[in-house]
Amino acid sequence: MMAEKEDAGSPAGPVGLSVKDEEMGMEGELGEKKEQEREEDEEDEEEEDEEALPHAEFLDIFEEGLARIVQDPLLCDLPIQVTLEEVNSQVALEYGQAMTVRVCKADGEVMPIVVVQNATVMDLKKAIRRFMELKQQREGGIKYISWRYVWRTFTLVFEGEKLVDDKKKLKDYGIRNRDEVTFAKKLRKQ
Repeated sequence: MMAEKEDAGSPAGPVGLSVKDEEMGMEGELGEKKEQEREEDEEDEEEEDEEALPHAEFLDIFEEGLARIVQDPLLCDLPIQVTLEEVNSQVALEYGQAMTVRVCKADGEVMPIVVVQNATVMDLKKAIRRFMELKQQREGGIKYISWRYVWRTFTLVFEGEKLVDDKKKLKDYGIRNRDEVTFAKKLRKQ
Protein backbone atom coordinates (compact mmCIF):
# COMPACT_ATOMS: atom_id res chain seq x y z
CA MET A 1 0.00 0.00 0.00
CA MET A 2 2.75 2.41 0.89
CA ALA A 3 4.51 1.78 -2.39
CA GLU A 4 1.36 2.70 -4.30
CA LYS A 5 1.04 5.98 -2.40
CA GLU A 6 4.63 6.87 -3.16
CA ASP A 7 4.11 6.12 -6.87
CA ALA A 8 0.91 8.13 -6.98
CA GLY A 9 2.52 11.10 -5.27
CA SER A 10 5.67 10.95 -7.39
CA PRO A 11 6.26 14.02 -9.53
CA ALA A 12 7.54 11.90 -12.40
CA GLY A 13 5.22 11.72 -15.38
CA PRO A 14 4.73 8.85 -17.79
CA VAL A 15 7.88 9.73 -19.72
CA GLY A 16 9.97 9.83 -16.60
CA LEU A 17 10.44 13.65 -16.50
CA SER A 18 9.66 15.66 -13.42
CA VAL A 19 7.29 18.66 -13.61
CA LYS A 20 10.30 20.91 -13.16
CA ASP A 21 12.08 19.29 -16.11
CA GLU A 22 8.98 19.72 -18.28
CA GLU A 23 8.75 23.43 -17.36
CA MET A 24 12.43 23.93 -18.18
CA GLY A 25 11.90 22.27 -21.55
CA MET A 26 8.90 24.49 -22.29
CA GLU A 27 10.81 27.62 -21.29
CA GLY A 28 13.59 26.60 -23.66
CA GLU A 29 11.13 26.18 -26.51
CA LEU A 30 9.49 29.53 -25.69
CA GLY A 31 12.89 31.20 -25.61
CA GLU A 32 13.73 29.79 -29.04
CA LYS A 33 10.38 30.98 -30.44
CA LYS A 34 10.90 34.49 -29.03
CA GLU A 35 14.37 34.61 -30.53
CA GLN A 36 13.00 33.58 -33.95
CA GLU A 37 10.25 36.22 -33.69
CA ARG A 38 12.83 38.89 -32.85
CA GLU A 39 14.92 37.91 -35.87
CA GLU A 40 11.84 38.00 -38.12
CA ASP A 41 10.86 41.44 -36.73
CA GLU A 42 14.36 42.75 -37.44
CA GLU A 43 14.14 41.45 -41.01
CA ASP A 44 10.71 43.07 -41.43
CA GLU A 45 12.06 46.38 -40.14
CA GLU A 46 14.95 46.22 -42.59
CA GLU A 47 12.50 45.55 -45.44
CA GLU A 48 10.31 48.46 -44.29
CA ASP A 49 13.35 50.75 -44.22
CA GLU A 50 14.14 49.76 -47.79
CA GLU A 51 10.54 50.50 -48.80
CA ALA A 52 10.36 53.82 -46.89
CA LEU A 53 8.49 56.59 -48.68
CA PRO A 54 10.13 59.86 -49.59
CA HIS A 55 9.07 62.74 -47.38
CA ALA A 56 7.01 64.43 -50.09
CA GLU A 57 5.03 61.26 -50.81
CA PHE A 58 4.41 60.71 -47.11
CA LEU A 59 3.09 64.28 -46.76
CA ASP A 60 0.78 63.78 -49.74
CA ILE A 61 -0.64 60.58 -48.25
CA PHE A 62 -1.03 62.26 -44.86
CA GLU A 63 -2.83 65.28 -46.34
CA GLU A 64 -5.19 63.01 -48.31
CA GLY A 65 -6.06 61.13 -45.11
CA LEU A 66 -6.54 64.38 -43.23
CA ALA A 67 -8.83 65.68 -45.98
CA ARG A 68 -11.00 62.54 -45.61
CA ILE A 69 -11.15 63.01 -41.83
CA VAL A 70 -12.14 66.66 -42.18
CA GLN A 71 -15.11 65.60 -44.36
CA ASP A 72 -16.71 64.11 -41.22
CA PRO A 73 -19.88 66.08 -40.34
CA LEU A 74 -18.40 66.98 -36.95
CA LEU A 75 -15.28 68.49 -38.52
CA CYS A 76 -16.64 69.78 -41.85
CA ASP A 77 -16.33 73.44 -40.76
CA LEU A 78 -12.55 73.16 -40.53
CA PRO A 79 -10.15 74.12 -43.34
CA ILE A 80 -8.16 71.48 -45.23
CA GLN A 81 -4.86 72.56 -43.61
CA VAL A 82 -6.29 72.02 -40.15
CA THR A 83 -4.18 72.06 -36.99
CA LEU A 84 -4.57 69.75 -34.02
CA GLU A 85 -5.58 72.77 -31.94
CA GLU A 86 -8.50 73.46 -34.30
CA VAL A 87 -9.64 69.82 -34.23
CA ASN A 88 -9.55 69.78 -30.42
CA SER A 89 -11.49 73.06 -30.29
CA GLN A 90 -14.15 71.70 -32.63
CA VAL A 91 -14.53 68.50 -30.57
CA ALA A 92 -14.75 70.54 -27.34
CA LEU A 93 -17.39 72.71 -29.00
CA GLU A 94 -19.40 69.64 -29.95
CA TYR A 95 -19.28 68.30 -26.40
CA GLY A 96 -20.33 71.65 -24.92
CA GLN A 97 -16.95 72.32 -23.31
CA ALA A 98 -16.34 75.37 -25.50
CA MET A 99 -18.29 78.16 -27.14
CA THR A 100 -18.03 80.21 -30.30
CA VAL A 101 -17.77 83.96 -29.93
CA ARG A 102 -18.39 85.85 -33.14
CA VAL A 103 -15.94 88.76 -33.32
CA CYS A 104 -16.91 91.51 -35.79
CA LYS A 105 -14.23 93.70 -37.29
CA ALA A 106 -14.79 97.25 -38.55
CA ASP A 107 -14.69 96.06 -42.18
CA GLY A 108 -17.67 93.76 -41.52
CA GLU A 109 -15.70 90.52 -41.38
CA VAL A 110 -16.94 88.11 -38.71
CA MET A 111 -14.40 85.81 -37.09
CA PRO A 112 -15.78 82.69 -35.36
CA ILE A 113 -13.50 82.34 -32.33
CA VAL A 114 -13.72 79.17 -30.22
CA VAL A 115 -12.88 79.49 -26.52
CA VAL A 116 -13.54 77.29 -23.49
CA GLN A 117 -16.72 77.92 -21.48
CA ASN A 118 -14.93 79.60 -18.55
CA ALA A 119 -12.61 81.74 -20.74
CA THR A 120 -11.43 85.17 -19.70
CA VAL A 121 -11.17 88.27 -21.87
CA MET A 122 -7.42 87.56 -22.19
CA ASP A 123 -8.20 84.03 -23.46
CA LEU A 124 -10.48 85.57 -26.08
CA LYS A 125 -7.75 88.01 -27.15
CA LYS A 126 -5.24 85.17 -27.46
CA ALA A 127 -7.72 83.12 -29.49
CA ILE A 128 -8.29 86.09 -31.83
CA ARG A 129 -4.54 86.42 -32.28
CA ARG A 130 -4.19 82.69 -33.03
CA PHE A 131 -7.12 82.82 -35.48
CA MET A 132 -5.50 85.70 -37.37
CA GLU A 133 -2.07 84.01 -37.42
CA LEU A 134 -3.55 80.83 -38.93
CA LYS A 135 -5.55 82.87 -41.43
CA GLN A 136 -2.41 84.74 -42.52
CA GLN A 137 -0.47 81.49 -42.92
CA ARG A 138 -3.19 80.05 -45.15
CA GLU A 139 -3.97 83.13 -47.21
CA GLY A 140 -0.74 85.08 -47.14
CA GLY A 141 -0.96 88.83 -46.93
CA ILE A 142 0.27 90.92 -44.00
CA LYS A 143 3.35 89.38 -42.46
CA TYR A 144 3.27 90.98 -39.03
CA ILE A 145 0.60 92.45 -36.79
CA SER A 146 1.57 94.40 -33.71
CA TRP A 147 -0.92 93.07 -31.17
CA ARG A 148 0.32 95.57 -28.60
CA TYR A 149 -0.77 98.32 -31.00
CA VAL A 150 -4.09 96.57 -31.74
CA TRP A 151 -5.08 96.30 -28.06
CA ARG A 152 -3.84 99.85 -27.33
CA THR A 153 -5.94 101.23 -30.18
CA PHE A 154 -9.02 98.98 -30.10
CA THR A 155 -11.18 97.40 -27.45
CA LEU A 156 -13.72 94.60 -27.53
CA VAL A 157 -17.33 95.57 -26.90
CA PHE A 158 -20.31 93.39 -26.03
CA GLU A 159 -23.77 94.99 -26.01
CA GLY A 160 -22.30 98.45 -25.40
CA GLU A 161 -20.05 97.34 -22.54
CA LYS A 162 -16.28 97.48 -23.05
CA LEU A 163 -14.38 94.36 -22.09
CA VAL A 164 -11.62 96.18 -20.20
CA ASP A 165 -10.72 93.68 -17.46
CA ASP A 166 -8.56 90.96 -19.04
CA LYS A 167 -8.95 88.69 -16.00
CA LYS A 168 -12.74 88.84 -15.95
CA LYS A 169 -14.57 85.81 -17.35
CA LEU A 170 -16.68 86.21 -20.49
CA LYS A 171 -19.62 84.71 -18.55
CA ASP A 172 -19.43 87.64 -16.13
CA TYR A 173 -19.98 90.00 -19.04
CA GLY A 174 -22.97 87.88 -20.09
CA ILE A 175 -21.28 86.43 -23.17
CA ARG A 176 -22.67 83.05 -24.20
CA ASN A 177 -22.28 80.71 -27.17
CA ARG A 178 -22.69 82.43 -30.56
CA ASP A 179 -22.82 85.93 -29.05
CA GLU A 180 -21.34 88.78 -31.05
CA VAL A 181 -18.45 90.91 -29.81
CA THR A 182 -17.19 93.87 -31.85
CA PHE A 183 -13.89 95.70 -32.21
CA ALA A 184 -14.31 99.36 -31.32
CA LYS A 185 -11.73 102.09 -31.58
CA LYS A 186 -10.74 103.51 -28.21
CA LEU A 187 -11.40 107.18 -27.71
CA ARG A 188 -8.45 109.30 -26.72
CA LYS A 189 -8.39 110.58 -23.16
CA GLN A 190 -8.54 114.38 -22.99
